[in-house]
Parts: sequence; structure tokens; C-alpha cells
Amino acid sequence: MAALEAIGLVELTSIGVGMKVEDAMLKAASVELLVARTICSGKYLIVIGGEVSAVRASVGAGAELAEDALIEERVIPHVHPAVFPAIGLSVAVPDEPVEALGVIETFSASSVIEAADAAAKAASVTLFRVHLAMAVGGKGFLLMVGDVAAVEAAVEAGAAVAAASGILVSQFVIRGPRRELLEECI
Repeated sequence: MAALEAIGLVELTSIGVGMKVEDAMLKAASVELLVARTICSGKYLIVIGGEVSAVRASVGAGAELAEDALIEERVIPHVHPAVFPAIGLSVAVPDEPVEALGVIETFSASSVIEAADAAAKAASVTLFRVHLAMAVGGKGFLLMVGDVAAVEAAVEAGAAVAAASGILVSQFVIRGPRRELLEECI
């Protein structure tokens, strides 16, 4: 499998069509399946990663097959490497006390990935969760930790990307979060 450098998403109104589209996407190019599942309101979300050209080919094949069931298709090229494990929920929160917790909430799964990418590129933070649409009404949210200045800069950068598209729900920084709050987020 080639390096993960881009993320592609396809969101559909139909679960059955979603499974058919997922199969076509995986056959169209050498990509890695990051997420494929039902999401709120009976929709289906497919998220893949890989080289930019492979991701574009895969998303294109899926969108073409989706027809009227397509809600959104998006390719996000040159994604910061920290975004991929955060989508997979495989990042541990540091054991030492955390200075700040940053949160960005958006109206869509694809927009929260773009916000996460911008946040990771803006400051030295640990992205530990990129939550995509499941059990949150189709929205997405991003959680990051680090020192206060870095988290503030990262939240500002990520929120600006989401706000520019009109899909920012909320953004905030919690200084000195209690460990219980972080554990609840994992």
C-alpha cells in the first residue's frame, strides 16, 4: 500500500447503494479503507486514504456509481500525517497533565477532516480524535491537546477553515482539563 497522503469521502443517502459504491471505490484504485459505516439519518459514509491520484480515481468511481444517492464527494490532498491515526481513534492521550483541550465541531464529516488538517499544520498539537458523523446527527468533531498557545492557534486555524465554508458549529479551548473529561472523550 502506498503512503497515505490524501483522504477521500463519499456520503450517500442509501446504505445499499453505499455498499455498492464502497466496493467500486476499493476496486478502482489502490486505496486504504479508513471508515465505512452507516451514519445518522440512515446515510452511509465511506472514507479512504492513499496517494492523491489513487484517492481521486477511487472517489470518482464511487461518485459516478452513486447517481441520485450522492450527498457529497470530496478529496482532501496532502493531509497532515497526524490526521489518519486520529480518524482511526488510535491515538492515546498523553499520561502527563494536559495544559489544554481544543474542540472544533462542524456540520459535516468532510469539513472536520479539513479542520483537523489545518489545525495539525498550524501548531504542534496532538490530534487524538476525529469523530465522523456517527451518533452526532451527521456532524463531526475534532479533539486535540497540547500547550495552551499551540491549542489556541490550532483551534483558530481549524475553525477558520470550517467557518469559511459556513459549517462551523463551535470551537473552544479548555485550559487544564480534568483527566476524567479526557478519558470520556476516548
